[in-house]
Amino acid sequence: MSFLRFPAVSEISEKGQTGLISRYSQFGNDSNPVSVNWRCTPTSSVVSESVNLFAVCSLSSADGEAETVEFDSVEGFFNDGNAEKMENAGPRKLTVIRSTDSKKTAQRGRKLRPVSWPNSLKNSSSRPSVKNSKYIRRRTAVDGDLESILSSIQPNATPLHCNSILKYLEQSRDEEDTLFFFDWMKRNKKLDQNSFAYNLALRALSRMEDWNSSEQLLDQMVSDSNCKLNFQVFNTLIYVCHKRGLPKQGSKWFRMMLDRGIQPNVATYSMLMSLYQKTGFLDDAEFTFAQMRQSNQDLCITAYSAMITLYTRQGLHGKSEEIIGFMRDDKMCPNEENWLVQLNAYCQQGELEKAEAVFKAMRENGFSGNIVAYNTLITGYGKVADTDAVECLFQKILSDGLDPDETTYRSMVESYGRADDKEQAMLYYAQLKHSGFRPNSANFYTMINLQARHGDETEIGAIIQDIRTVGCEYSSILTLLLHAYERIGKVDRVVPIMEAEGSLFENVLFNPTSCSILVLSCVKNYAIDDAIMVLKKIKWKDSDFLDNLYHTLICYCKEVCNYDAAILIFQQMFPKALNLHITSSMIDIYSRVNRFRDAEDLYLALKCSGTKLDMIAFSIVVRMYVKSGRLKEACLVVDLINKQNDIVPDTYLYRDMLRIYQQCGVVDGLADVYYKMLKSNLEWDEAMYNCVINCCGHALPIDEISKVFEEMSQCGYICSNLTLNVMLDVYGKSGFLKKAERVLQMGRKHGLTDIISYNTLISAYGQHMDFGGMQSVIQRMQNAGHEVSLEAYNCLLDAYGKDDQLDEFNEILEKIKQLRCRSDHYTYNIMINIYGKKGWIEDVGNVLAELRRHGLEPDLYSYNSLIKAYGIAGMVEEAVGLVKELREKGLHPDRVTYVNLISALQRNEKYLEAVKWSLWMKQIQVSS
Repeated sequence: MSFLRFPAVSEISEKGQTGLISRYSQFGNDSNPVSVNWRCTPTSSVVSESVNLFAVCSLSSADGEAETVEFDSVEGFFNDGNAEKMENAGPRKLTVIRSTDSKKTAQRGRKLRPVSWPNSLKNSSSRPSVKNSKYIRRRTAVDGDLESILSSIQPNATPLHCNSILKYLEQSRDEEDTLFFFDWMKRNKKLDQNSFAYNLALRALSRMEDWNSSEQLLDQMVSDSNCKLNFQVFNTLIYVCHKRGLPKQGSKWFRMMLDRGIQPNVATYSMLMSLYQKTGFLDDAEFTFAQMRQSNQDLCITAYSAMITLYTRQGLHGKSEEIIGFMRDDKMCPNEENWLVQLNAYCQQGELEKAEAVFKAMRENGFSGNIVAYNTLITGYGKVADTDAVECLFQKILSDGLDPDETTYRSMVESYGRADDKEQAMLYYAQLKHSGFRPNSANFYTMINLQARHGDETEIGAIIQDIRTVGCEYSSILTLLLHAYERIGKVDRVVPIMEAEGSLFENVLFNPTSCSILVLSCVKNYAIDDAIMVLKKIKWKDSDFLDNLYHTLICYCKEVCNYDAAILIFQQMFPKALNLHITSSMIDIYSRVNRFRDAEDLYLALKCSGTKLDMIAFSIVVRMYVKSGRLKEACLVVDLINKQNDIVPDTYLYRDMLRIYQQCGVVDGLADVYYKMLKSNLEWDEAMYNCVINCCGHALPIDEISKVFEEMSQCGYICSNLTLNVMLDVYGKSGFLKKAERVLQMGRKHGLTDIISYNTLISAYGQHMDFGGMQSVIQRMQNAGHEVSLEAYNCLLDAYGKDDQLDEFNEILEKIKQLRCRSDHYTYNIMINIYGKKGWIEDVGNVLAELRRHGLEPDLYSYNSLIKAYGIAGMVEEAVGLVKELREKGLHPDRVTYVNLISALQRNEKYLEAVKWSLWMKQIQVSS
């Protein structure tokens, strides 16, 4: 826009007079007059806005007072670009004609040819330098029109004159120019007690959402310009927040307003409460509402409506009714909006009698014939499926001479839909369309639900066509169908409906996302045949997406234990190229249903295909072999994992590896896995500590396993009963009896000890012939409420026998005989071993006879002890015969068997036979 200031107008007459424009007279051109329409107001500026040109002039009457004069036209001579030639042409005249014709006055503001302003004006050196204004952030060049204003306006211009220019700039929505000129006014001291200018600047800043600068300007308004803040200033800021939906900023201005002692007015509360209602800011709304009521003045009916609406949306019906009570207490007169809000609040909470009372009061107060009120009541009765009341309301609408709108018909459809009245719902659905209205998504969903519940699919095709007519996507139609039929458990009807529709089914087959939604819904609702049929007909070619779909379906079936469905889906895709994730899931599923052969076949197929297994796949294969009882194969897989440096097992796989090696007795493997775990920086949990100690207790050096146990205690983890017993056994066998005692004491403190714990410690003392320690532990075991077990007596029996304390040995035997339980193999083996060492073959024979009399047969340890006893007694042939006997009974001789036999032969000078058995033992590579 361009500004042109007229510094002097000498005189003006009724019909027309010549005024001298001394400053711009040199730009006149008699041959090129410009005639324009003007509107004049009391300021000294001429303004040209793009193609609309009008003037604002401040004129003085004879007595010196300003007056507003409207002119029809001004004839002047302006330069068309030849400024340099005209520079010294002398003064020119400007004819100003006062308007007397109303028709001409009505022509003000018509579009004109833009004026070509002189270059000397644009480049005037008298223009103030304001390009570093702090309010203008991205300004790189000053607008030419603004330059024209600043070049023409004098520093001694009145604040009123400056305010008029600032107001025009602000109304033109040019925020940067507004703030630019405001900054000029500030530097030229035009802002003292000028609240009007500050308010305009705040409008511009708020439209730019420059809240920091707005806050600074408020402070400057008070400190620099001696202005008083009032509600109009804050309302300016709150208005923009209201229009743009900025509740947090609006609340900030409101609280600042209160902090500065400014009393809000009705407009303040109205804007804020409407803003909170739109954005759902209940807490701020409650605060503002409380402030309004506390002030007891400027009460705003909009605030009550907003609070009722907010509470109703949140389902806080008691609160909304409380607000209605406040209205009565505060003697507020409801307007139409407030009546409707009250009506809606009662309808939403099902208080239909109160809603009817509000409706009646609304009509009595002159708000009758409101279709929105009828629609609200219809919705309320529709929610409780009161179709009689709904129909009565609809007839009242007609009798009152009102025309039902689309909301009326939509609500009628929903009401009868909730009542499961298919015929009436279809009737109003048809009327809705016949009246030229469109059903909404809720109507479509209701109609499809009715068709599904009633098993009548004759109209469903037409409904789908209606949905397509309103521009609904095929994917949304599919979702509506699935939701409707999932609710009644008849998803198997969806695919036939879609096939009958044709285009819908074709679109789904070409759309991967829609196809996935359909197939997954079928699988979830056990319509497996439909899912497989759709999978066979898919027409999209994204193989990765298809693999992901199959994997999702199979994993879902696994989660819900529908393994048969998972197998059917897998067979549909097989024999495609093997997908690692799908195949791993199927190995797991086959393992769960004990189809280990099929699971192993898939694993071998993966290996043959060259597919590199990941950590999860290895975990599944390991567990498959463990569950099938094939620990040897599981051990081979664990060996394979250890050889692949790029496989980093997780906590669960490490625990599986340790257990497998322990069960297979692979001591070296246990140590390897343990040290690999230490290098992997794996974070150990309580289960991991227990597993390592249980599995590696006898595979690691005593110092290492002791360090693990102490570290577990330092981490605050409590060991399990099994871990406690393992540590007792480890410390006991290593001779660390004091540490074993501390472990037992810790176990007693945490309630972890059992009879096995005491037996283990008794055995440890027995191995070291510490009879006092054995008796002490037995006493503590009895104090803990445990009876002395057969295992404890066996330990005592073995210790006394090996120490040749035969009296105590026989005493223990008598106690064992007094026990309710019978002696076990261990008892008889101890007796055979002790008697055999003494050469008491007759006693050995008696023990063997007693063993068989109790229904027991000698085990491998029994045979080994017998062979040793016969060798000591010189019964070599009987010893050799025992080896044959144990083989016949299905037992396999171990290294001890052969060592005892060779010792027996050597003891009895059967050296040749001893050499033969020694060579035989080496040949068959008997392990220890």
